[in-house]
Amino acid sequence: MNLALHNYSVSIHWTGNRGEGTASYRGYGRDHVVSADGLPDLPGTADPTFHGDRDRWNPEQLLLAALSQCHMLSYLHIAVKHGVVVSGYDDAAAGTLRLNRDGSGEFLEATLHPRVALADESQRELADSLHREANSVCFIARSVNFPVHHAPVTPEA
Repeated sequence: MNLALHNYSVSIHWTGNRGEGTASYRGYGRDHVVSADGLPDLPGTADPTFHGDRDRWNPEQLLLAALSQCHMLSYLHIAVKHGVVVSGYDDAAAGTLRLNRDGSGEFLEATLHPRVALADESQRELADSLHREANSVCFIARSVNFPVHHAPVTPEA
């Protein structure tokens, strides 16, 4: 078994056929279901700008969620390596997507705002510096072609 390779799979099922398929741009729904074996289904859609449902997840949100999750998991691992005891972690991720005249688009950047609570506040400077190292090992951040910035927020006492 090769420990260096990991394979992942998900299924997407479009549920937005309103009876006429894609006969017209406004005539079909963007709703779909994302699923993976053994996990709850995730209701998906397009961004509301593109006729999606505000009550479902869109791909842009899921990309930011993946970046934020991966950074947190990488950060927690790096913290252990450096002897920093993290007692809480929250993040508020934001990203900027540019639409192009030809209908394409791409993320220009993402910024994570991790709020890390520490067992020993005297380690704050070290703890904040660990975001760079975490970014360098985060699988998702290493896989995107736009910058992922980090703006740590110190929790209020």
